[in-house]
Amino acid sequence: MSTTISVPPQLLLERILTLEIVRVTERAAVSAARLRGHGDEKGADQAAVDAMRRELNKMPIEGTVVIGEGERDEAPMLFIGEKVGAGIDAGPKVDIAVDPLEGTTLCAKNMPGSIATMAMAEGGTLLHAPDVYMQKIAIGPGYDKGVIDIDAPPEENIRRLAQAKDVPIHGITALVLDRPRHAELISKIRATGAGVQLITDGDVAGVIHCADPENTGVDIYIGTGGAPEGVLAAAALRCIGGQMQCRLLLDTYSKRNRAESMGIEDPNFVYQIEDMVKGDCLFAATGVTDGSLLSGVKFRKNVIQTETVVMRSVTGTVRYIKADHRQFEKFHLD
Repeated sequence: MSTTISVPPQLLLERILTLEIVRVTERAAVSAARLRGHGDEKGADQAAVDAMRRELNKMPIEGTVVIGEGERDEAPMLFIGEKVGAGIDAGPKVDIAVDPLEGTTLCAKNMPGSIATMAMAEGGTLLHAPDVYMQKIAIGPGYDKGVIDIDAPPEENIRRLAQAKDVPIHGITALVLDRPRHAELISKIRATGAGVQLITDGDVAGVIHCADPENTGVDIYIGTGGAPEGVLAAAALRCIGGQMQCRLLLDTYSKRNRAESMGIEDPNFVYQIEDMVKGDCLFAATGVTDGSLLSGVKFRKNVIQTETVVMRSVTGTVRYIKADHRQFEKFHLD
């Protein structure tokens, strides 16, 4: 005679958010890492997407992808609105945000900083954002509200942060995506006396870096990047603390119309972290290539090694998981 054990929903959610989500980003990272340095951005992205989808569909959840890859990159995608998980009655309803391979170029060129990442939250609590550009400004924990203002000039934000941190302006370092659109921004930041650290890709990891300035040397993230990455970064900051303000760049009728169809009524709304991630959430990322946030996948003779960071907002817990995968043939066959 079989016995059914009833598991309270919150405990099931916690189990999913601590271990099973790690498997999702691990598999995506390993699949993408097989194509490191091959110069095949779309191939690596496809491998990560396929692996992530397979793992998500094994999970005891009723999940909806609310942040996925999109039209702008013309890439293989876990599309917005896609249903994942074992299905109805399998487990809790959750919102999912994914970037199966952040830093596709970094992976293709085997450069530092490529990661596989995702966030999971209670159903109906993640911002449904279209795949458009987003203005972003973020700092780490420990500051009073109002230190940063997305509508203030960058010079003012730098000065405010230096004052709040009680350091001279030259003691502040801003992280900015190295893009032509940021040339004026970079000049204005440097004109204050602050330093600028440039990254070629990977602004999810970039935002996370400003949450730990003592180890990363990054105090503030400023610039324009993808909206999906913005929501993922907000999920991470909700877990580890910090401030972030964002605004969608809906500069065409088609973008505004798409945003409206997703429930966004005010195209100029300034989003705080709490507007983008309203409930309990978890963020996970696994390194694909070596970087300052995570080590990349290592293919040893009899083992595959991965490093993952997993965070949960309700507890503020941050775990780094270094794993040795000895049944590595499963990474070929699953």
